[in-house]
Amino acid sequence: MSLSANSVIAEPLHFVRGTAPLLISIPHAGTHLTPEVASGLTDAALPLSDTDWHIPQLYDFARALGASILVGQYSRFVIDLNRPADDTPLYATATTGLFPDTLFDGRPTFKAGMEPTVVQRQQYLEQVWQPYHQTIASELARMKEAFGYALLFDAHSIASQIPRLFDGKLPDLNLGTNGGASCSPGLSGVVEGVCLQQTRFSHVLNGRFKGGYITREYGQPDIHQHAVQLELAQVNYMEEIEPFAYDEEKARELRNVLKPLLAGMLAWGEQQYKQ
Repeated sequence: MSLSANSVIAEPLHFVRGTAPLLISIPHAGTHLTPEVASGLTDAALPLSDTDWHIPQLYDFARALGASILVGQYSRFVIDLNRPADDTPLYATATTGLFPDTLFDGRPTFKAGMEPTVVQRQQYLEQVWQPYHQTIASELARMKEAFGYALLFDAHSIASQIPRLFDGKLPDLNLGTNGGASCSPGLSGVVEGVCLQQTRFSHVLNGRFKGGYITREYGQPDIHQHAVQLELAQVNYMEEIEPFAYDEEKARELRNVLKPLLAGMLAWGEQQYKQ
């Protein structure tokens, strides 16, 4: 069956409010599909390989830090929460859009003639994309009201080798601050400093992944709203082939960097905005 114009998409997101001025956004971990998307996917797309697998599990320690956590429940094949509503391209290089018509590797997402209709996609925009972004905006506003500032951490992951998107093997930790525009230089220095203090994982700041729409839209340091994106190479915490299994031993090592990185953001905020 397909959704009618009057159907409602249930539970497009999962949100838990914390006690600290830090919001962790996880837009691409969702695997829910609408009926029309599920029936239209190609065999290549059915495994949902472009998902940011297991990110909520990887960051489950963040609740103890007091972070608020927002997770998109629907697959990016329904609608990509990290793209602008008008689908303006974010990169001059190869990428995917608000309604991805290809996989990261360039193969088609949908069987010919089986794409969702314009009306259905408008519904996804209104009932999946908008609630997610309304939650980000309202939570950041609440944090600024309570603390005087807000920190946004946009959490992503991707396969370590995708020739269509980047050459060779991706660095392990890919920090993005929209070329320095989405957060204070001091905060950027803190997160990169955590990466520099360890030797287990390679890192880059504003390399191939400088930050998607969420980082660019909500990172406004001039109004005390700071955003950082982290794109992780999936090889460091999971198997990159089906069934995309989580590797707890690898994840434990990776958390040894992620924990001080988030803690460092919070410590920076407390120091920068102390009364």
